[in-house]
Amino acid sequence: MPFSTRDDLRNVAIVAHVDHGKTTLVDAMLWQSGAFRENQDVNDRVMDSNDLEREKGITILAKNTAVAHNGMTINIIDTPGHADFGGEVERGLSMVDGVVLLVDASEGPLPQTRFVLRKALEAKLPVILVVNKTDRPDARIDEVVDETYELFMDLDAAEDQIDFPIVYASGRAGRASLAKPGNGELPDAEDLEPLFQVIKDTIPAPSYDPTAPLQAHVTNLDASNFLGRIALCRIHAGELKKGQQVAWMHEGGVSRVKITELLMTEALERKPAEQAGPGDIVAIAGIPDIMIGDTLADPDDPRALPSITVDEPAISMTIGTNTSPMAGREKGSKVTARMVKDRLERELVGNVSIKVLPTERPDAWEVQGRGELALAILVENMRRESYELTVGKPQVVTREIDGKRHEPVERLTVDIPEEYLGAVTQLMAVRKGRMEQMTNHGTGWIRMEFLVPARGLIGFRTEFMTETRGTGMAHHVFEDYEPWFGELRTRPSGSLVSDRSGAATAYAITNLQERGTFFIPPTTEVYEGMIVGENSRADDMDVNITKEKQKTNMRASTSETTETLTPPKILTLEESLEFIRDDECVEVTPAAVRIRKIVLDAKERERTRARAKRSSS
Repeated sequence: MPFSTRDDLRNVAIVAHVDHGKTTLVDAMLWQSGAFRENQDVNDRVMDSNDLEREKGITILAKNTAVAHNGMTINIIDTPGHADFGGEVERGLSMVDGVVLLVDASEGPLPQTRFVLRKALEAKLPVILVVNKTDRPDARIDEVVDETYELFMDLDAAEDQIDFPIVYASGRAGRASLAKPGNGELPDAEDLEPLFQVIKDTIPAPSYDPTAPLQAHVTNLDASNFLGRIALCRIHAGELKKGQQVAWMHEGGVSRVKITELLMTEALERKPAEQAGPGDIVAIAGIPDIMIGDTLADPDDPRALPSITVDEPAISMTIGTNTSPMAGREKGSKVTARMVKDRLERELVGNVSIKVLPTERPDAWEVQGRGELALAILVENMRRESYELTVGKPQVVTREIDGKRHEPVERLTVDIPEEYLGAVTQLMAVRKGRMEQMTNHGTGWIRMEFLVPARGLIGFRTEFMTETRGTGMAHHVFEDYEPWFGELRTRPSGSLVSDRSGAATAYAITNLQERGTFFIPPTTEVYEGMIVGENSRADDMDVNITKEKQKTNMRASTSETTETLTPPKILTLEESLEFIRDDECVEVTPAAVRIRKIVLDAKERERTRARAKRSSS
């Protein structure tokens, strides 16, 4: 039986390295397809709907939108550029028939470009290259196209995959062209029409066997206050109708269920529909326990589709209830172990790239994910939902291969001004990174590629930004597992630890500020074992930060001179997680992020250190 196709439909994913302009380009496509009224008040980057996405300027969740263009519907999946959200990328690719690969006209292909392209080539999807931001003053269009061809060859792309069309665009200006503009110039077309045409010609229309029974794959989950759990599905064969009885194929077996609501996306809204056919991406409600990777099939002839697999987690950290003296005192309404456990289990439903494992303690769990950023985002979301947590130092997830312990290795790419070459090379040497290649762009900037153990990158970003005075750019992506590298010395400094409870005083901070950098301003409430700053030396130092100036009726001859107080270095949640050592943890409440010792009592800490020394000798 010959296959039929749906010429009125195209399913495409937009993939790129973080910050190369995917979301902005999708916005322009929506505007030009008439998705918004002229006077409608719409945010910039409408696809980034989550608060954290707006604040950080990155996409975290894969989302879909539908653009209507000249009688054709283009379903666009906007995927994250961060490798930490690789699970989202892989799910997005399982829904589409082709990929638009976006590359910055100045920066060229970067590590996450390699990551998302490798996934697309493995899935045998056709690729359209869009060179974006051609109007950047530092654009280098020819070199970027050559670098992209090299990347395809590097990833062993098939001959037909290397023969890809190239579109030159400026997403911000909403213009695209097949003719190459000069560096720093806008494409010559007035709109994105050339891009729409190339998508129509290059991305195959969904094909299906008209005689095959129903098969729909669940690729994502959402929730609604009115409809409960919503499953996003790509229909591979057959038709789905509202009110229809279907076979739900899941890990536990096959169940017969009813589709209570069927929704299809128009622009950014989901609208009720009566039926949908092969190739359509739909949202369905009515199955409370449906999971990603499940199949909806014909009850008389149920055929399962393969489950969705994602890369194994590389980083883990312990998340537990807040056990500090400040627990329950700062707007946190969710403080019990049961509440934290329920929230972590809820996260597992829609996030396929994390795992939650029990620990020896009943009030703490090991959470594994693709990277530090993904786990920090989870903690930040929980903090905004009024949870109070204790979060341990990120660790790497090791594997046994041929009886030997192996650890994950990342491919790190750094772009830095030439004068910081020595400092960055030294920074990588202590982290056991080996340089793979170095390119000089001839513009005073150098790009270096390293293979470095994932452990060495925990806490790397803060030091890297300090060494390069905030000018350097660093991106990394998982490469492989290699035998354990041995001990790494990362953070060279110790901690300043409060030795008592009370309010920090300006007098105490002024007297101690030569010893290191403080993380808190005066009047901050502190407790014994709380870390209040970074010691300039390698060892920890207990300090009395609540000490007050003794009052006497004698007037000192120097009393007229005033000492200036250095402003504190306030750490974000991510910076705090990067800073801590193995015997430290981060206390997270809706009102504050604090760093503390796991063992608060100073004498007990000393005893623990002495025991560790004896056992190691």
